[in-house]
Amino acid sequence: MDSMLSEADIQNVTVELLRKAVVKLPRDVEDALRKAYASETDEVPKMQLKAIVDNIDLAIKGNTPMCQDTGVTIFYVTLPRECKVNVEKGIVEGVRRATKEVPLRPNAVHPLTRKNPGDNVGERMPFINWKLHDQDYIEITVMTKGAGSENMSAMAMLTPSAGVKGIKEFALNTVLKAGSNPCPPTIIGLGIGGSSDIAMKLAKEALLRPIDVRHKDPEIAKLETELYEAINMLGIGPMGLGGKTTMLGLNIEYAYCHTASLPVAVNVQCWAGRRATVRIFPDGKTKFMTHEG
Repeated sequence: MDSMLSEADIQNVTVELLRKAVVKLPRDVEDALRKAYASETDEVPKMQLKAIVDNIDLAIKGNTPMCQDTGVTIFYVTLPRECKVNVEKGIVEGVRRATKEVPLRPNAVHPLTRKNPGDNVGERMPFINWKLHDQDYIEITVMTKGAGSENMSAMAMLTPSAGVKGIKEFALNTVLKAGSNPCPPTIIGLGIGGSSDIAMKLAKEALLRPIDVRHKDPEIAKLETELYEAINMLGIGPMGLGGKTTMLGLNIEYAYCHTASLPVAVNVQCWAGRRATVRIFPDGKTKFMTHEG
């Protein structure tokens, strides 16, 4: 990749990517929230949805984060095979700058001492997932993940005999147990198969797909739809106060697994399904895929 790009360019793009992620929701999530508000007939949950919609509008108007918990920063990066720029260093320094400039709440702490460096940077944080591709551009996606929803995530090693019924029961019970804690209406990422660690990785990756796009595998797509309908029948509703919308969307990703196991993981996302994607081209031009204009 013959490129004019520098580490400073990656830094600048990372700051802008994080600003966009925490200030404005992707179109699919915002549309789902506005639709939920329009269709709700019960007064109490409608008030909650109105507060959320007003909050979305105020964040855009003031160019400020829509939620005080700006989460930890999880990146998904796809590089050209001949990439010579230090993308990792650019992202890390970009997170440091964004913490001050956006600003982001300094959430990343040492897990035992709870020492807070104040800049969202520490051992393996920001966490970066890497891939390679044959294109000439760098693609960076960030998900800012708050603790209220992440703390409600769960995984189980089911027996193969549990089958689809067992998967459904586990997903429903996880959402039921979470109740109002993850700031519903939630978005659910479900990872099925692989191994214990792969299943949770898949569950988180499932949250990157727009919630109005079904899986290309018809069996998986059918399960997405069935679980979406079943979970919304639980009646938890916005902030746990009842109503039609407990969940905005549910996406599944899967991997083949061992003949003797059935790993299942649920990654819970709050109503603020914050994610942003940018493509950076060799000439330095950028295209924000999730936040046009």
